[in-house]
Amino acid sequence: MARSNSVWQRHKYKLNGLVLVLPFWFLYQSLTPEFPPAWPAQQVGQFEIAPMPLNLKPPYAHHDEYVKDFMLMFGQGDVSDIRQGYVNIGPAPLPIEELQQGDEGILHGSRHGQHVHAIAPKQFSATDKLWLTIETWQGELLTSSWELPPELLQQILP
Repeated sequence: MARSNSVWQRHKYKLNGLVLVLPFWFLYQSLTPEFPPAWPAQQVGQFEIAPMPLNLKPPYAHHDEYVKDFMLMFGQGDVSDIRQGYVNIGPAPLPIEELQQGDEGILHGSRHGQHVHAIAPKQFSATDKLWLTIETWQGELLTSSWELPPELLQQILP
């Protein structure tokens, strides 16, 4: 019995080719990410720290809280001197006692860079800043802040 010479029968092999090519396209995209530029480095006690957002997207919901992903790069100071570190976005830093209650906003990573899911509001306002709170092993509390850049605020504010 002969197959019908329909449009589908003549072109279905193109779908197979697409299925074979798409994984390589997505692999290439995942191996060549593009990040926004790092923010200016600041001296925070013995540490020199430069935060970098992983993207310019708004905060996303994660375990009933909104968070924004950042990488903190240490140019000076030893990461092992940090007992605990937290990052939040808002008009003021959250108290360390409040930060210790949850599992968001905690610095984690290696000596090459610390990753953090910064606690954030659902939408940023012009008064919000990125706040970093670090406690050293000697019990010293260090706090620093960075202004949110305009390109991060443009996508979120109306």
